[in-house]
Amino acid sequence: MNDEMLDIYDESGQHTGAAPRGEVHRCGYWHRTFHCWIYRRDGQRVFLLFQKRHPAKDTSPDKLDITSAGHLLAGEEPRDGVRELEEELGLSVPYERLHPIGMVRDVSVEPGIVDKELCHVYAYECNQPLERYRIQQEELTGLFWVELEEAVRLFRGEIPAVRAEGLRWRADGTASRIVLEAHKADFVAHEESYYRTVFAAVKRLAAGAEDGAF
Repeated sequence: MNDEMLDIYDESGQHTGAAPRGEVHRCGYWHRTFHCWIYRRDGQRVFLLFQKRHPAKDTSPDKLDITSAGHLLAGEEPRDGVRELEEELGLSVPYERLHPIGMVRDVSVEPGIVDKELCHVYAYECNQPLERYRIQQEELTGLFWVELEEAVRLFRGEIPAVRAEGLRWRADGTASRIVLEAHKADFVAHEESYYRTVFAAVKRLAAGAEDGAF
């Protein structure tokens, strides 16, 4: 995976070439990613679906993260990122069905890695039962619903933890229901501005859907 070729960019967003993924993370080059947040509505309440990353991942192992995300390879466009939904979740969704949130910059730093992403972010409403998802087990181990308003309050520092309810898959492919008490440290450390942008956009989309806008 570290040999995947990624387009790289300067601070102004201008394309400057391509480099292997390992070098991109080691040197802190800007590169493009695809992010898709799945949400559902339950009356007036809105829930976001978080994946639990595999404990063997090179970045943010075992953390709660974006429903589905991945790098855009050299030469790819954001619409090519829909393959992540199919690969990670077994969910086939036409690109045109996604609601664009926008391009959001996000930087995270871990030992030996400076991950500087130009994130092409989307949202998709989906009510299918978690049991119907076919997860890519080398990438994630669980899917968990978190109420949007609770997530907002958690990242504002107003509450210490949120209830995350979902499924955790075992190595043999079977899954069990589980409820987690998730603290802020249990989530991938995306920039707070990233989370604020996503939470506000999904809230607007959910309200628009109720009004018949989508």
